Amino acid sequence: MKRFATETSRVEAFSDGVFAVLITIMVLELRPPAGTELRSLLETLPSIATYALSFVFIGIYWNNHHHMLRASRGVDGRAMWANLNLLFWLSLVPFSTAWLGRNPSAVGPTAFYALVFLLDAIAYTLLVRALLAVNGQDAPFAKAVASDFKGNLSIVLYVLAVGLAFVYPIATDALLVIVAVMWLVPDRRFEPLIKLER
Repeated sequence: MKRFATETSRVEAFSDGVFAVLITIMVLELRPPAGTELRSLLETLPSIATYALSFVFIGIYWNNHHHMLRASRGVDGRAMWANLNLLFWLSLVPFSTAWLGRNPSAVGPTAFYALVFLLDAIAYTLLVRALLAVNGQDAPFAKAVASDFKGNLSIVLYVLAVGLAFVYPIATDALLVIVAVMWLVPDRRFEPLIKLER
């Protein structure tokens, strides 16, 4: 078997730390209401809803990222840069979450929020391709990523979501929820490969 310069464990550990920091930053952006009565929470509902959706998305990326790296034989420099590219775009999720949470029906924050998730999805696809180059076209990893219907559909829905934000922001929100629901069941393409390694 071909030897690779770097095992995936260090990349996984670093990435896990980034995912944890992103969730921490997002929750710290939540501000309690000024009032002390329960109805005071109503004014924070848009922020809480946006936080919850972003939390789900970060969790989806963490879950699938973890499985994909465990299924890979290793990583090279290109894959490590592709991973950093993904983490960069994911690092914008707390910012876009806070902006949209404070302006839930505004066009700009809605479009930017959807755009960040579009760029996250593209970066994830680039990481898949970088890992494919590491593993080789005939490897089990290549067979696992040969078909990516959900990934491609997600990118199409994100593009639609960005466009709809300029005419009907609530439709953008609905599309983002649909994508999240699609991915609640983790990507199972890598599970057989992980079991083979055990």
